[in-house]
Amino acid sequence: MQDIVLAMLAKEPSHGYGLHRRLRLALGLFGGALKPGQIYVTLARLEKAGLICCEQSEGLPERPDRKVYSLTAAGQQRVAAWLTEVSWPKPDLAEFHLKLAAAAAGRLADPLALVEAQRRELLRRLAEVQRAAIAEPAGSAIAGSLVEGVVLRLQADLRWLEACARVWSGSGKEPGKS
Repeated sequence: MQDIVLAMLAKEPSHGYGLHRRLRLALGLFGGALKPGQIYVTLARLEKAGLICCEQSEGLPERPDRKVYSLTAAGQQRVAAWLTEVSWPKPDLAEFHLKLAAAAAGRLADPLALVEAQRRELLRRLAEVQRAAIAEPAGSAIAGSLVEGVVLRLQADLRWLEACARVWSGSGKEPGKS
């Protein structure tokens, strides 16, 4: 959650409620489970870590002052590192989706380049697993079923990345935005 919040702040400074709204929008039907309290706890941790700073903004007469959060230099460095990180064997699909959305919204990176980097890593791992399967002694059904499961998971993830590439190559901007 921390990296996603940082990436959303890379686009523009924001208050907690604005971040919550943007994240829910980016998550679509999966965003309903995201609670505002999660955002505020994350913001407090990021501020304590020196990755963001906070300023009071003047509110309207009917609204109290709000805290507006923005990235520090350390926060900007962390976002840059997060965008180049590839994740497997436990990719969080929602996190990867948000990485693409944040990269596009903040013009931080090309979403298609992120998809391609992830695809290269999965192909590398698939080749690794296939080499291990060839080296496995014949008749080892239990180990063979584990290898088969890993191969099937990698192939499914590669198909999902192809779908992501189709979506992001269609418009070059955040899906759902016109």
